[in-house]
Amino acid sequence: MNGKEEKKPLIVVNFKTYPQALGKKGVSLARALASVKSKNFTIAVAPTLLTMKEITVLPIAVFAQHADPVRDGPHTGSVSVRELKKMKVKGVILNHSEQKIALPFLKQTIGLCRKEKLTTVVCASTLEEVKRIAPWKPDYIAYEPPELIGGEVSVTTAEPRIIGRAVKLMKHISPSTNVLCGAGVHTAEDVRTASQLGCQGVLVSHAIVNAKKPAEALRRILST
Repeated sequence: MNGKEEKKPLIVVNFKTYPQALGKKGVSLARALASVKSKNFTIAVAPTLLTMKEITVLPIAVFAQHADPVRDGPHTGSVSVRELKKMKVKGVILNHSEQKIALPFLKQTIGLCRKEKLTTVVCASTLEEVKRIAPWKPDYIAYEPPELIGGEVSVTTAEPRIIGRAVKLMKHISPSTNVLCGAGVHTAEDVRTASQLGCQGVLVSHAIVNAKKPAEALRRILST
């Protein structure tokens, strides 16, 4: 899955470390979401690192929640891009507001992911951050204002003008980079609005992971 080749909008379900996503529960959650099929969207899950190997065998794209700008060697505790590739991970979420990366290291990590042909979804909390990341040409930039993450008010409702400006910025600086948005996304209407604003998909988390029936919740969000 490469940002330049991907035609269908991308929906990334970030498991974070919610209790419903840990251990065997995380594998069961991924299996349930893998049962959801869509002709209009590409669905990916971002499970915890400790469950990722079991989940990569399922028929769904798997993204890592983080990676570090390290090559093979003495890097205790680091998440190796090359090892993620060997685990058959398809992409990586970088610079999430809950796991920020210093910009020089972020640039290096994007470069390493590109060499390993891993799709990069790089989060940005502000338009200024979008501007600084854009020249590095990630596959996707995901605009996510941190104050809305985990809430009930979607970014598409709270900040539609900023999303539109982010889309315009990327068309000017890096036309090959697709724009996603996230934070508070929980309805099909949010997904439709994101598309109308020029986004090529969304990041979603608690609305799916914490739902009583996650697969049904995902189907509802995709029913645009």
